[in-house]
Amino acid sequence: MTETIALHQRTMTDGVQPVVDAASAIAAALGAGGKLLAFGNGGSAGDAQHVAAELVGRFEKKDRAALAALALTADGSVLTSIGNDEGFERVFARQIEALGRRGDVALGITTSGASANIVSALQSARARGVQTIALTGRDGGAAGRAAAIHINVASDSTPRVQEVHRTLLHVICELVERAFA
Repeated sequence: MTETIALHQRTMTDGVQPVVDAASAIAAALGAGGKLLAFGNGGSAGDAQHVAAELVGRFEKKDRAALAALALTADGSVLTSIGNDEGFERVFARQIEALGRRGDVALGITTSGASANIVSALQSARARGVQTIALTGRDGGAAGRAAAIHINVASDSTPRVQEVHRTLLHVICELVERAFA
């Protein structure tokens, strides 16, 4: 628990501006009729689904309209068909190609910063004019470099990074919801 608290404190000390920038980009996109496309692997896939649920539903009990957010991790048929036909590296990029439009935001979540399918999706999003955000661990890796907005939790411990990611995603949801409440 001490390590988790210390990483939260260090992340806060390192600067919250990328978190504010991410929330602002998402709120601006949603306010202009765009959508959030969130994706990740394993626990980060669950985080992508969690953030989409908070925005489509309600983060807190504030009265607001539903916000357009979609987790690209949630459709097993889509994931397995793309994985089978094009390879696992393309499971999110292909969905970005189908669903992403200028004015949308792509949020890639990776604790390593090196997940090839996250990097590929962020690159595909940028090529389509979709705003990109990477939420990473370690040094941010290729995913951090592929995104316009990079939120990094500088730790090699996957569980600790995931804990801070969840906190940061809640902060983003709260800031976005405030813009619409």
